[in-house]
Amino acid sequence: MSPIARIFAAGAALVAVATAGVAAAQNYGLAPAYGTVNLTAGFTPDPVNVNVLSGGRIDAATRFNGCRGFIAEAPDVRLNYRAGTSLPLILSVNSSADTTLVVNGPDGQWYCDDDGGNTGMNPSLRFGSPQSGQYDIWIGTYGSATNQQAVLSISELYTH
Repeated sequence: MSPIARIFAAGAALVAVATAGVAAAQNYGLAPAYGTVNLTAGFTPDPVNVNVLSGGRIDAATRFNGCRGFIAEAPDVRLNYRAGTSLPLILSVNSSADTTLVVNGPDGQWYCDDDGGNTGMNPSLRFGSPQSGQYDIWIGTYGSATNQQAVLSISELYTH
């Protein structure tokens, strides 16, 4: 193999390795299964509730450090949020099943919760100084890949 061919082969191998991690990430480019919510700080009514089925075939613990539950590839809900100056943004889930949350924030960071909500086995994430932008939200089912009825609550005032 010529030196130029070796350089191209090495470059192709490097690209393949570099993109392998991207393929394993949740795909926030996919359309959300339960729609998009557009809100501006101070929204009413508060909370805004979205009925979903939690769960999916992907174990979040294998994709994100400190995350739990089984989630889908596509987000369940997309929130486009325009932040204000003084209110937090609270994402919480209410379900009779043990549910989890995985959120990709506007800053590109991943946020997870398992049992931080008010009702024991339900999650809640509170962004004290939320950023404006796109929040992609996955609602997981803890311990199994089964789908369970759940309600995502988006609030600036309450944890549900």
